[in-house]
Amino acid sequence: MTLARGFSFRLALPLLLIVGCAENKESFSPGSGSITLTYWPAPNPEEIKLADTLVALWNKTHPSVQVRMQPIPVSQSTEEVLLAAIAAKTTPDVCSNIWPGALYEYTVAGGLIALNRFPDFDSLMNARIPSDLLKFFRKMGEPAYQIPWKTNPVMMVCNVALFEEAGIGKLPRTYSEYLQAGENIVRDRDGDGQIDVWLGERDIRPIWWQRLFDFYPFYIAASGGKTLFEGQEESMDRHAAAQVMGFFQECYERNYFPRTFFQGGDPFLLGVKATHFSGPWQVAAIKKFAPTMRYEVVPLPVPDGGLATVHTYGDFKNIAIFSTTQHPAEAWEFVKFLVSAEHDLLLLQIANQIPVRRDLLRNPLFEPFFQDNPEMVPFAEQATYTRGIDEVPDLKEIFDALSQEYEVCAVYGRKSPSEAADDMAKRTRMIMEWNQ
Repeated sequence: MTLARGFSFRLALPLLLIVGCAENKESFSPGSGSITLTYWPAPNPEEIKLADTLVALWNKTHPSVQVRMQPIPVSQSTEEVLLAAIAAKTTPDVCSNIWPGALYEYTVAGGLIALNRFPDFDSLMNARIPSDLLKFFRKMGEPAYQIPWKTNPVMMVCNVALFEEAGIGKLPRTYSEYLQAGENIVRDRDGDGQIDVWLGERDIRPIWWQRLFDFYPFYIAASGGKTLFEGQEESMDRHAAAQVMGFFQECYERNYFPRTFFQGGDPFLLGVKATHFSGPWQVAAIKKFAPTMRYEVVPLPVPDGGLATVHTYGDFKNIAIFSTTQHPAEAWEFVKFLVSAEHDLLLLQIANQIPVRRDLLRNPLFEPFFQDNPEMVPFAEQATYTRGIDEVPDLKEIFDALSQEYEVCAVYGRKSPSEAADDMAKRTRMIMEWNQ
């Protein structure tokens, strides 16, 4: 039996203890104000630093409404912690680490308030969100539970030196160009009979979230920006799904990707992998661990023939207000404070992540950052052409099934791409029907 589709009761008790005791882990002395809001950011060091900065700015200028910052309690996942907190009614007022794929569970559990209750919600959304994205986050006539805050577009990061060593002057944009590059890049450098320079590599374990960084972004790209559902109905583009499966199947069959795990570090940072599918966090990793690497960030390869615009998965994290809040109006003012242009600049500067803004590359406020960090420009350009994850039940179970099909077809070639695509769609419908 599950709580809110996929949240196991056996996880609930320890997590309830975590979130129930969380209030005691932070000391806080409010100012002269009579209202205190609790804010949970993501628990990584960069976002804690960002949250510390933003909360200090808010508290300095809002003496009557003070904010207490507490990172989300550490557990297996943020989603588990938040679902447990919803069940225990120990949620914060505001959280900025809302993964859209878990929104269905949060709302079914009654954990969030509809933000379109606030009269300026739609004007904020229209001013902030690129029009290409707005329809995916704002369905007119329906409650809106999140403000899109940041996105990490999954793109292809290329080690330019490895391409040049192979005599390749143009980075690949299509499947055939990518596979052709592998013929020259993949090699045995030291003559020991083992490949030690690879075209690419992915974690082949059939774990649901791994597919958010290979099959799913490539599917979004191949389909011209489609996701897997239309509303609550399965609507997978079978042809695009089969193209993606076939592409990865060839990568493994030709030994351009290994069917194993690397030991001793990240192969891309070690200079033995030519391409890496990642978000902007990879830029910080390169600066820290491979500062001399020459690299370039480009859109994901697409099927031959190309597409005018290449979309990808955006790995969104959004902001929501929880239904336990005693001060919804004040919480909404704090949310608007978090997503201001000045504070989106801090998101870039401190956390190296891309704000969801329609004016990101036009607003003069951001120009100095992108001039000093040109490697972030491709991610900013791609941000408008991203897609999130569908707000449907059973999503993790569906992606588990998708991962199993990916392993059987793409990694080990035991099923044709078209069979795998059809079976993914069938299994998706069966999961949804079974759990109704």
